[in-house]
Amino acid sequence: MSKVASGKIKKSSSKLLDEFNASIMFDKELYKEDIKGSIAHVKMLYKQGIISNESMRKIIDGLEVIKKEIENGEYNFDIKDEDIHMSIENRLTKLIGDDAKRVHTARSRNDQVALDFRMYVLRNFKEISTLLLELEKVLLDIEKEHVETLLPGMTHLQHAQPINFAYHLLAYSSMFKRDIERFESSYKRNNISPIGCAALAGTPYKSDREYEAELLGFESVSINCLDTVSDRDFALEMLFNISVLMMHISRLSEELILWSSSEFSFVELSDEYSTSSSIMPQKKNPDVPELLRGKTGRCYGNLISLLTVMKGLPLAYNKDMQEDKEGVFDSVKTVKISIKILTEALKTMSIKADKMQQATKVGHLSATDLADYLTTKCGYTFRDAYKLTGEIVGYADDKGKDVSELSLKELQKFEPNIKDDVLSILQLKNSMNARNSQGGTSIEQTKKQIEFFQKWLDS
Repeated sequence: MSKVASGKIKKSSSKLLDEFNASIMFDKELYKEDIKGSIAHVKMLYKQGIISNESMRKIIDGLEVIKKEIENGEYNFDIKDEDIHMSIENRLTKLIGDDAKRVHTARSRNDQVALDFRMYVLRNFKEISTLLLELEKVLLDIEKEHVETLLPGMTHLQHAQPINFAYHLLAYSSMFKRDIERFESSYKRNNISPIGCAALAGTPYKSDREYEAELLGFESVSINCLDTVSDRDFALEMLFNISVLMMHISRLSEELILWSSSEFSFVELSDEYSTSSSIMPQKKNPDVPELLRGKTGRCYGNLISLLTVMKGLPLAYNKDMQEDKEGVFDSVKTVKISIKILTEALKTMSIKADKMQQATKVGHLSATDLADYLTTKCGYTFRDAYKLTGEIVGYADDKGKDVSELSLKELQKFEPNIKDDVLSILQLKNSMNARNSQGGTSIEQTKKQIEFFQKWLDS
């Protein structure tokens, strides 16, 4: 902790230690939470008869002045103050005198920073969820327009079976829904107040933690003070949730990059969210999804960094834990702008349904339907049907045709019992619609999934 008012340390800090030890240049991000927490704390102190009404009023008025100074750009953040807590307290002392020194009664910077940081994380659980809901709405708008837009469903990045574009995007709607639920769950689990735990063992003052928690909007107070001041699980959850979300964003970004290439040409990103080459004037580069893909690794790094910091710490607070904030601040900032720009890029993107449709004629997407036909209509075991279908696919390749384009006569060369009903079954749209099991890609099932997400968004 700080040397401020310490009887143990007699000499002033070296300039080098001030620079190494200080966190003020990044934890100033917490000024709103710090001021809000201090206002609630002095209200509790007054309620419990620990400070006078006059002292409480002077402190609150002074903190409001400081908040305005910071927001108006008039405040001086001095590295000598070490952190945002001492910075505000020192400024408060200059404004109102000795009453400012009462603000730290019945608390420690250990529970103060735990409070400020937890409030910041809780606020951003909600803000990130709100941004994700906007992304979900944009995806749903696109999905409603492309229920009948065929494209190749892939495994191993190889053409596999026919699906529709809405169905493909609904997979991402499902991912982002889980992300929202993860942030909501984390908010609920971590909405407990640490204030009043002091350094590690509570306080001898007759404090009222429940009252203070109520003022700050917490659901409850923490159970064990020793755990509370050294707990950063809430920050790790934030970093984990962001990492999983960025992984989902990165997967979608990868597909946008592929789809916008000349080889696919399924989509075209708007000029607003594309860049040009510095040397090749014909180029239109998908820098937005590429950056989104790249920033995912940055968020992973922040998670691993804090896990590494926390893995060997004895109870309770240790100075190592000052390293808990920069990575969280960075990941929160990164994920917020990532969600916003992905939402706008999708909203303004052109979708080339004809190119998607054309691509379904490559890769024999209805070959599985032929194998199923041979099994159900011609008495084959599936393994034998699979083998024969492979031979038919090889024949189609030699003829430069898709299996759905073969004539009945050609099919009957391989199996005379094949009837003309197979021609309808092999048509790509019919193949897609045949997958009508719950959660499948048929138009009927796709519409049900869209209806599900619409109800969820409306609830």
